[in-house]
Amino acid sequence: LIFENRIDGFQKLLDWVSRHQKENQKSHVIFGVEPTGHYWLNLAYFLKAKGYDFVLVNPMHVKKSKELDDNSPTKNDTKDARVIAQLIKDGRYSVPNLLEGIYAELREGVKLRDQLTKQLMIIEGRIQNNIQRYFPEFFDVFADWKGKAALC
Repeated sequence: LIFENRIDGFQKLLDWVSRHQKENQKSHVIFGVEPTGHYWLNLAYFLKAKGYDFVLVNPMHVKKSKELDDNSPTKNDTKDARVIAQLIKDGRYSVPNLLEGIYAELREGVKLRDQLTKQLMIIEGRIQNNIQRYFPEFFDVFADWKGKAALC
C-alpha cells in the first residue's frame, strides 16, 4: 500500500487496515514505524486521535535485523516493513510520548531555541575567525567585537 503523508492518505491506510482486519478476523492492530526525520509525526498524531496504538522501532535494530536475516544491509520498502513487523511482534519497540497543546509547543520552542543557539555560536566563531585573519590588530583597539564601540 502506498499512501500520502496527509489526512486523506492516512484515511486510505485505515480503510486498508480495516479491510484486512475483517478478512483475517483480527480485533487489534498496532501501527509501527522506523522514525526517520519528522515524517512519522503526522501519522502518529492522526492514529492517536483515532485511538490506535502506535509504536516506534529503533532504526539501528532494523538495520541489524536486516543484516541478520539475509546477510545483506540493502534497503527496500518491502524488506523494511517485514523487519519492522517482526520487531514489533517480538516486542522490540518503544511507545512515543506524543505531547499535545502547550507541552508540544514548549518542546518545539526549546528545540528551536537550541538550534538557534548552535547557529549563533557557529556564526560568532566565523566572525571571530575572520577578525583574527583579516584584522589581527582589532583586539588591540577593542576588548570585545560585540561591544558598542566595535560595532559602530
